[in-house]
Amino acid sequence: MDALLLARIQFAFTIGFHFLFPAMTLGTALVILISETLHLVKKDDVYRRITDFFARLLGLIFVIGAATGIVMEFSFGTNWSEYSRAVGDIFGPILAAEGVIAFFLESVFVGVLIFGRKRVSPKVYWVAALMVFLGGHLSAFWIIVANSWMQTPAGYEINAAGKIFLTSFQDAVFNPSTIVRFTHTFLASWITCAIMVSGIAGYYVRKSMHGQTARTMLKLGIILFAVTPLVQLGAAHAHAIQVINKQPVKAAAMEGHFHTTRGADIYVLGYVDAANEKTYGISIPRGLSFLYNFDFNSEIKGLNDYPKDNWPPLNLVFQSYHIMVGLGMIFIALGLLGALLLWTGKIYTAKWYLFLLPFLIPLPHVAHETGWITAEVGRQPWIIYGLMKTAAASSVVVSAGELIFSLAMFMLVYLLLFVMFIFLFVKIIKQGPAAS
Repeated sequence: MDALLLARIQFAFTIGFHFLFPAMTLGTALVILISETLHLVKKDDVYRRITDFFARLLGLIFVIGAATGIVMEFSFGTNWSEYSRAVGDIFGPILAAEGVIAFFLESVFVGVLIFGRKRVSPKVYWVAALMVFLGGHLSAFWIIVANSWMQTPAGYEINAAGKIFLTSFQDAVFNPSTIVRFTHTFLASWITCAIMVSGIAGYYVRKSMHGQTARTMLKLGIILFAVTPLVQLGAAHAHAIQVINKQPVKAAAMEGHFHTTRGADIYVLGYVDAANEKTYGISIPRGLSFLYNFDFNSEIKGLNDYPKDNWPPLNLVFQSYHIMVGLGMIFIALGLLGALLLWTGKIYTAKWYLFLLPFLIPLPHVAHETGWITAEVGRQPWIIYGLMKTAAASSVVVSAGELIFSLAMFMLVYLLLFVMFIFLFVKIIKQGPAAS
């Protein structure tokens, strides 16, 4: 394998592993803020125990997430130095804003949540919960800004030497895809935590553990589980429209759509034969055109309108996108079912549903990872869409041997981190909210 491919694999591995933890951080901060607000208002110790339980989980998640996130920023200067030289004027202010404005805000108040329950007043503790929630979401916002700029660049000029200069910080930050992608991302994190809370509480209730605390936790989780995937459906639809408008090649790859046509079908599942420019599978006639602008005859651009050397790996993009969408539909169905059981008072005795809930916990992470693959692989061969190709962005002085060695080291260290995380995560769950 050449150095470019190895650099891509290493970055994909490190960011894929890191992405597991921010996906849990934002939603866990939301649950903590909700439960602590209810504790402050109702003076009910049940909500305090829920807050303290998830604060311990958040501390674990935050530490692993922070440690693995630092690696990615260093890789811009090592594996992707040509990219860093080209866009340093753009990325510098954005990443500085993430660190100074958001990350330090979140990290300081995470400490208050973990260690400050008996050291600060209830109102100050609630402010800490709010700051962790805002800090985490601000941090995610700035990271999404950086990535969205790579997808839909704006607010820049290019000089004769090929260096990209910032001309409008506002335009760069609020580029055409920032808001819709940020909304889609934080809602996905909320879904992840809603299912995690429901799964943990479902296990407790089925095993008759932790009494009213577990029942209240389950109620909170199920409400979030019912609401967040539905809201995500609207956000995801808006995001899909934005991709069709701004990145038509990616959109066509996501749907396996080769020929520009009116009344384009949408595939529920299938397989893309790139060599023969044919997609096989189960489709809904005219469905893609209708979802685009609610017109069954609207025109959708196909891959054949663009040079083949600008096509991404078609079947990988198609399959990852459809896995993400399929899981989203499953979450909507199971969340609404949980809401029905809660509304009818059967949630605490529906043993089969309670048994199922813990097994759902990994699935949002699968949706996250496949969504990320769709977004990042789908814009290939561009590292900056329409401006700079990935092949031109890698470092010319880092050899394939050095990349193989560092990739092996990362895999070993991350395996140890993952084993440690699972061990401590399970330990906290076994201790439960009663230990808070």
